[in-house]
Amino acid sequence: MKRIFFLLSLFLILNSCSVDEGERYHLDFLPIEEVDMPDSFQRGEIYNIKVKYKRPTTCYAYNGIYFDRELNTRTFAIQAVVYEKNDCQNIVDPILLEAAFNFEVLNSGSYIFKFWQGKDDGGEDVFYEVEIPVTD
Repeated sequence: MKRIFFLLSLFLILNSCSVDEGERYHLDFLPIEEVDMPDSFQRGEIYNIKVKYKRPTTCYAYNGIYFDRELNTRTFAIQAVVYEKNDCQNIVDPILLEAAFNFEVLNSGSYIFKFWQGKDDGGEDVFYEVEIPVTD
């Protein structure tokens, strides 16, 4: 009886495990098309900054905002998950989608914002840059 129970358990365990890799995907950046932000900041305040982007195909899904900082320079891009499927369709007339983030002004002087807008013909990154002064 123990032997039958052991073989049955072993059979169920081996059949319940799946070797399926799951859904395949990779991460990619989407260009920021538009930015809505104030002309100046006040130190100690928090600002909601809105950006707009487009999805090129139905296999792209928003995955957050990429953010990097170096001194008073901030770099941003839209991060997307790209599902590797065969039924992806190009979006012919893409609408502008909106994402937002809160930015707390901690330093004085000014901030330089760099919003990634894609790559040029030479493969170099292109940024929309704006300098925002900080008032006390």
